[in-house]
This record gives sequence, C-alpha cells and structure tokens, in this order.
Amino acid sequence: MEAILWVLLLLFLLFVTVGVYAAVRTVRAAKRGIDRTVHQARRTVEDTRLRARQLAQPGAAGQLAELRLSLRTSMRATEQALRAAAPQDRSLSESLGLFRRLSEHGRELDDDLKRLEQEPDKARLASLLPELRERTQRITHSAGSLRWAAQDRAQRFAQDDLDALGREIDMEAGALRHWTSEPQEPRPAPEPPSLGTAPRAEGYSWQKPWQKSARPENTA
Repeated sequence: MEAILWVLLLLFLLFVTVGVYAAVRTVRAAKRGIDRTVHQARRTVEDTRLRARQLAQPGAAGQLAELRLSLRTSMRATEQALRAAAPQDRSLSESLGLFRRLSEHGRELDDDLKRLEQEPDKARLASLLPELRERTQRITHSAGSLRWAAQDRAQRFAQDDLDALGREIDMEAGALRHWTSEPQEPRPAPEPPSLGTAPRAEGYSWQKPWQKSARPENTA
C-alpha cells in the first residue's frame, strides 16, 4: 500500500512539473511574440517619422533622415534574406556571422545619426554629412553584397532543383508512354508437301489410264 502511495505521489509531482514547464514555455513564447510585435511597431513608427522628416525638412536634417532610412532599410532587408535562406543552406552560417559584425557598425552609425538630429549647429552638421554619407554607403554596400549573394545562391539552387525535377518528370513520362502488348506466339508455317506424298483430291485417282480396271458392261 505504501508503494502505491509513493507511485501516485511521484506521478502527481511529474504531472505538476510538466504543467509548470509547459506554462513557462507558453509564457515565454507569448512574451517573445509581444516583444517582436512591439519592436516591429516601433520600427514602423520610426521609419514613418524618418520619411516624413525627409520630405518636410530640407537641408541637413532631411539628409540625415534619408541616411538613417537607407541604412535601416538595407540592414533589415539583408537580415530577412539571410535568415530566410539559412535553414535550407547551412553554408550561410558564416554569412550570418559577418552580418552580425556588420550590424554592430550599422547600429553605431544609426545612433550617431540619431544624436545629430538634435544638433543645433547646422554648419557643423553640414560639415559632418560627407563622412556620414560615406560610412552609410560602405555599410549598405556590404549589406547589399551579402543579400545579393544569398539571393543568387537561393535562385541557383532553385534552378538546379527545377532542372533535376524536369529531367525526372521527362523520364517518368517516357516510361508511362512506353507500353508494350504481350507478344503472340507465331503460328508454325505449313510444311511443304513432299514429292512422294502429294495431296489427293477427293474422287480423283492417280492410276494410269491403262491401269484402270474395266468396268463390267451392263448387258441387260
């Protein structure tokens, strides 16, 4: 009886542990989903603000907004392309590592651009724009190189897979059309009659005329 109670207690503890673990996993997944949604919402709001500032504020302020928008768009597109292709292509792990290092430089540049949005000295801001534009172009060009290489690689793999599939389909279609009927056994050809066994016609005698027996004449 005591053993049964211990078994029931262990089962109860096991069920409680599994329930707590499942609840924690659910809460963490929900928290990640909420954080991702909030991050996307903030990013959308920031991009909208930058577009409006680019159009509404000419001069250095508008150029800063243009640089930030170009940087953010390029980095986001590259990240999406690499993460989408990485599960199917393990060789992109090194590219992801390079992109993480590039992202650090991108975040630093974005922070610098964001701080300069509050710079009151327009002359100083104008003097810094060439160097900031060069940094932005270098980072966006590197991000674009990774993105284009990943896209070209994915398209090449898709083309190769499509070519292989087309060859398999052609082979299968040819096999389906290659039907054959059961071969019929050929009928034996009639043997030619030998010289001594010529066929006789019914009612015909091969006796010579002088060998025919004389029929008795009817004297009646």
